Amino acid sequence: MTTYVDLVNEISLNISGYTAKQDRTTHLTAAVNSSATSFSLGNVTNIGKGIIEIDDELIWLDSYDRISSTATAAPYGRGYQGSTAASHSQNARVTIAPTFPRMSIKRAINDTINAVYPQLWGVGTHTFTLQATRTTYSIPADAETILYVSWQTTGPSQEWMRVKSWRNDPMANTTAYATGNTISIYDRITPGRTVQVVYSKKPAVLVNDADVFTTVTGLQSSSRDVIVLGASYRLMSFIDPGRVNYTSAEADLADSKIQYGSSAATARYLRSLYQERLNEEAGKLRDYYPINNHYTRY
Repeated sequence: MTTYVDLVNEISLNISGYTAKQDRTTHLTAAVNSSATSFSLGNVTNIGKGIIEIDDELIWLDSYDRISSTATAAPYGRGYQGSTAASHSQNARVTIAPTFPRMSIKRAINDTINAVYPQLWGVGTHTFTLQATRTTYSIPADAETILYVSWQTTGPSQEWMRVKSWRNDPMANTTAYATGNTISIYDRITPGRTVQVVYSKKPAVLVNDADVFTTVTGLQSSSRDVIVLGASYRLMSFIDPGRVNYTSAEADLADSKIQYGSSAATARYLRSLYQERLNEEAGKLRDYYPINNHYTRY
């Protein structure tokens, strides 16, 4: 069961590398609330004026005291760069000048979830009880394409039979039908029986760390690596611009081993893997949910 935070951690590990330069870290020695500007840290050896990350929040430090092991945020420092100021518990990890802020990783994940549609889509189901004098019923507003319609027969077998004659109206009158999306059933079905509509929908983005990938997005579990690859290539694309201003001797030495443009090449490679896996998953969806012919009325 993959959660939002699992995806963030996996992507962070993948794009940082196991043996490459790692971000410097320390920890909070006392909890802080969302408005605090002073932070007690376990070690300030590597601390300097600039950005730190605690949980998902970016903070701009204005000063620090090596004797008391404290750092002070600038007046504008909490919730820096559009992150959300939040409370943080004792022993929370503090990352100094993070290469890939968790906020950016989360944004890349949700950008990828939005980008895979309509090649990949979530699957939803809706049921209703057929009434003798009624043909048209509301279905969820997020239903994009109806994939399959069936009804449960009478008798001990409880068999589900395919509905062959139906019509979808995605622009129904909202006064009569609250969702503005309806299905009309024209088959002869025993009144009182349950009808099930299986439909495609746009994947939903993840919000909370505990959000389960398949449950919230509606995507298949096998598409997890598509999202990981898509988010990774998006993040890797911005590494080279971050090195443009490096003019020190240390930077020149590093460039002799890892040349400028290497991350762009890596981003292109990851993007090709992403496209390959995206096409594979799209093909699997089409095979699993083939187009079902049906009769309709106009």
